[in-house]
Amino acid sequence: MNELAQKDLKYIWHPCSQMKDYETLLPIVIDHGEGIYLYDTDGKRYVDVISSWWCNLLGHCNPKINEAIKNQIDKLEHVIFANFTHKPAVELCEKLSKILPEGLCKFNFTDNGSSAIEAAMKVSFQYHTQTGNPQKTRFMALTDAYHGETIGALSVGDCDLYTKLYKPILMDIIRIKGPDCFRCPYGKTRENCNCECFEHAEEQFKKYGEETCAMLVEPLLQGSAGMKIYPPLYLKKLRQICNKYNVHLLADEIATGFGRTGKMFAFDHAGVAPDIMCLSKGLTGGYMPCAMFVTTQKIYDAFYADYLEGKAFMHSHTYSGNPMACAAANAVLDIFSDGSVLKNAQENAVYFNNIIKEKFLPHKNVGEVRSIGLINAIELVKDKQNKEAFDGKLRTGYQIYKKALPKGVILRPLGDVIYFNPPLIIDRKAMDFVTDVALECLKEVLPE
Repeated sequence: MNELAQKDLKYIWHPCSQMKDYETLLPIVIDHGEGIYLYDTDGKRYVDVISSWWCNLLGHCNPKINEAIKNQIDKLEHVIFANFTHKPAVELCEKLSKILPEGLCKFNFTDNGSSAIEAAMKVSFQYHTQTGNPQKTRFMALTDAYHGETIGALSVGDCDLYTKLYKPILMDIIRIKGPDCFRCPYGKTRENCNCECFEHAEEQFKKYGEETCAMLVEPLLQGSAGMKIYPPLYLKKLRQICNKYNVHLLADEIATGFGRTGKMFAFDHAGVAPDIMCLSKGLTGGYMPCAMFVTTQKIYDAFYADYLEGKAFMHSHTYSGNPMACAAANAVLDIFSDGSVLKNAQENAVYFNNIIKEKFLPHKNVGEVRSIGLINAIELVKDKQNKEAFDGKLRTGYQIYKKALPKGVILRPLGDVIYFNPPLIIDRKAMDFVTDVALECLKEVLPE
């Protein structure tokens, strides 16, 4: 056993892991990374086709981002962000303001996605309290949602794997039955529906709209639910109904922002804007912890008053607006600025989806292949005709993951959904390789 792996098991409790699994699947000690590849201490290469938990946007050790951080660290590593500021933060907000959906113009920094969600929820509640609507104390969210794992963020989530145990200590959320396009009860498809399932949202808004602060949504893509994809029309309808009931539309673009869905932000597909947007993950290209919520002038103005009025947003994080993280984020936006990264990703996305459909759809246990941008998901089912799921105790997806590792591909399925969410710079040769490996492993676990 690798000595570092031994020491890891002695000291480290890994996130989102049953550590007993690591008795037979030892921690892989990564030595360095380059582009879409990671290399372990034995020199073995792995394709990071999940972008190291969806955050690596432009490849590992990207030279331009590396240089930006190196330059910044010799100038300023950190400074309290209350009453102090610095050039990287100001430049970052200025750049973002030019590409965000219309109306989003005020930036509040946190240090991770869950914290951004928590802060945004607090802002929405406080806004309504300070604008004459103290009855608005609750939040709405979709079924199968995931918004993070701190208590507030976990409360608005609805994935049992994360939430079930903690329900006695979670907030009481108004839950809307969300879109399920794979098993659509209306017999529609994403391409031909009118979002008939939105009737569930209409029912809940009619009952609870007057007491609701904000509606939280992962736009177009419910990631941890298994990369569930739904039409942009659903967001348009949400925008309309939130306006009707004076409810904030809070967009969780932590996983979908910065080109992941084929456009800069998922809300761009719908042509409407949220009242509050949360950003993280790809914001720094996966380099540094950094997050923020961005909101409108109208919301910001409700907090702007003499200090003794008690309207300030008294919320803080030690590493808010960290200069090195902001430097990394500025480098990411500079790389995006000529449009070539997004253009190439859009073109490659068509190729990627086509080869995945061609290779995987004929398999008897592949129920659906779905895609948005470079993200592709393959849902495995026990019975293709009736879309019956496998017994979760079989851990079918996990068996495929284990077989792919020795072959140099990091898959890490979501239950029995195999997915690809690679850095935007992935090329077609790598796409061919990872799909061939994934199919080979699928057939080893589920012979045709």
